[in-house]
Amino acid sequence: MGRQRRRNGFGLALGLSITLLTAACSQPAESGKSDGDAARISIATGTTAGIYYPMGGSMAEVINRKAEGVEASAETTGGSVQNLRLIAGGQSDMAIAQSDVVHQAYHGQGEFSGKPVKTQTLMVLYPNVYHAVSLQSRHDDLGLDCFSDIKGKRFSVGAPGSGNELATNLVFDALDLSPDKDIKRQRYAYAETARALREGQIDAGSWVVGEGHGSLRELEATDALHLIPMCEDEATEVTEKYPFYNKHTIKGGIYSTVKKDVPTLALWNVVAVPADMSEERGYQLARTLYENVATLNKVYEAGAEYLVLENLAKSPVPLHPGVIRYAEEQGVQIPDRLRP
Repeated sequence: MGRQRRRNGFGLALGLSITLLTAACSQPAESGKSDGDAARISIATGTTAGIYYPMGGSMAEVINRKAEGVEASAETTGGSVQNLRLIAGGQSDMAIAQSDVVHQAYHGQGEFSGKPVKTQTLMVLYPNVYHAVSLQSRHDDLGLDCFSDIKGKRFSVGAPGSGNELATNLVFDALDLSPDKDIKRQRYAYAETARALREGQIDAGSWVVGEGHGSLRELEATDALHLIPMCEDEATEVTEKYPFYNKHTIKGGIYSTVKKDVPTLALWNVVAVPADMSEERGYQLARTLYENVATLNKVYEAGAEYLVLENLAKSPVPLHPGVIRYAEEQGVQIPDRLRP
């Protein structure tokens, strides 16, 4: 059941000037200012090593150049969980985050147990794709045809406390697998997982990343990859239990050693905003950012096909009224379940 992918340049334009924070409003747009809207807004992103930071920087640049009456800055953070806490505390006005974290924050679950965050989605960006990675040589020996075939195998779930580990634990839970009992668990970060695969210390491991991730390209430069399929019944079980997961296909050719399509799962990245952001401000920001997606796509070229209004339907929580208004002006239908 091997299925696989196409090429995707992990085009991190880290050379994006994050002096953007002070970029002058050279081209006026309509003002989205309403009573209670701040003139300055903060965008919570992630570490400087990831995609979130340059993406947030590009958003700030676009807002500063194109939106009248608002100045934006991108802030480095620890990532999704911290970003939603910053929204909850009123310290950030926009936050890039993975959909599982946004879902848990909205519903007061997991890391946010008993403390729900009143948040809505302003944009849906690109998917983080669940890669269950082995080597072709290990697959030849073990027959890793579906995800559940990792039972009894040596498997890295991701670094302790990472979003990767959280996502993997949810997949295990949906499939009635126990990371404590059903695998020989290791908790390695990506570089360590790649090294352990090369050295034969593990059989497989998980990466929850954009397609074409650099560490996987580096791994396949020395060893042919085998991406373990999430078979149809497995994918259905996961998406029914955790609807913030979506079925996804990694196209053959994205990785040079993986020629066939591979069925798997994806967690979408979204831009979360406080539910009390005014409709006018949300409309202004949504219109400004969606009308300048070409600039945002320079940060992560592999995500360009996904940054369209139609993908608002992938949101894990209700949409902000401002982006609903803008999307409907563009003829995009919004599902009732995503209306606040």
